[in-house]
Amino acid sequence: MTLFTFYQWIEATSLSTAIREGALYYPILGAFHMIGIGWFGGMVLMGDLSVLGIGLRDRPASELFSQFRRWKWAGFAVMLISGGLLWWSEPIVCARSVSFKVKLMLLVLLGLNSLVFRKRSSNARLAACLSLLLWFGLILTGRGIAFY
Repeated sequence: MTLFTFYQWIEATSLSTAIREGALYYPILGAFHMIGIGWFGGMVLMGDLSVLGIGLRDRPASELFSQFRRWKWAGFAVMLISGGLLWWSEPIVCARSVSFKVKLMLLVLLGLNSLVFRKRSSNARLAACLSLLLWFGLILTGRGIAFY
């Protein structure tokens, strides 16, 4: 079975068809995906700005990261589940989309940046700047999936 055949199988499932052809499923999932991105990305943004000394200066960044951890992962779960269901509704479109491929690559780079950042606090400012740049690119490429 090729990857394309697998994508065709997914697109033929009743869940994929219901999301894609239902009047409300796709827009509701899209709204939840945006909420998840805002939720997760907002927590990351607040932490990055704190590291850069721009926001929430009255608390150490480590304290903010500790307080935001549960909320951040809840937003990540909403983003991941809703995004996965959106992908499930149109895997062939996503497979052909350059924007989708770049978005996934940026998401992986964000994860790697986060792992490196946790291990080496000496490069925290650089990691925060890189995180902000990657998030900007992730949001732009996400919006481009329908077009490119």
